[in-house]
Amino acid sequence: MELKKSKTYLNLARAYASECQARTRYEFVEYGARYNGQKALADIIDKIAYQEFNHARMIYTALQNDSGELIKNIQINAGFPFKEKWDLVQNIKLLAEDEENEAKAYAEFIKVAKEENFPDIVTLFEQIKAVEVQHKKVFEYLYNELKNKTLYKKDKPTKWTCSACGYTSTGFEAFDECPLCKAKQGVVEIKLPSSLAF
Repeated sequence: MELKKSKTYLNLARAYASECQARTRYEFVEYGARYNGQKALADIIDKIAYQEFNHARMIYTALQNDSGELIKNIQINAGFPFKEKWDLVQNIKLLAEDEENEAKAYAEFIKVAKEENFPDIVTLFEQIKAVEVQHKKVFEYLYNELKNKTLYKKDKPTKWTCSACGYTSTGFEAFDECPLCKAKQGVVEIKLPSSLAF
């Protein structure tokens, strides 16, 4: 089957649009975190937003590689969320939901690409889906830490590092203000569990 005449072709276009929208929504939330003095949190969100950009880039490449001609337009019908507002904690929860929905969409795209016999696109979708599942876990962790006010409090002594100047200290709680450069707690590097580190 020719890709251009397949459902997979439309699914690539939908996936591209979805990744572009996700990146922009994440940048809105990243901006909100930075605005609220949560630089370290903003850096994590920004890193995930950049990963969404690269998902879009690879999907765009898959569309372009199949066509020797200029793609003037791909007409798609798809819905996209507009849930995020200006509540930082709630937005992190919504980002986790967005990632779960993206993973579900990729599962359907994988099924169709297998049926239409596009193994390279199946692999691309599977790889992106795995990353989206990981993103969901990161956002769920961050949401729970923010909601429970434990982002900078741990049950065991933890090494806390100021991302602004590199000052470190060890304790159950991160410093409110860096003793060296006077940066606020929001710049202290966030400790993700090793299973979520990326």
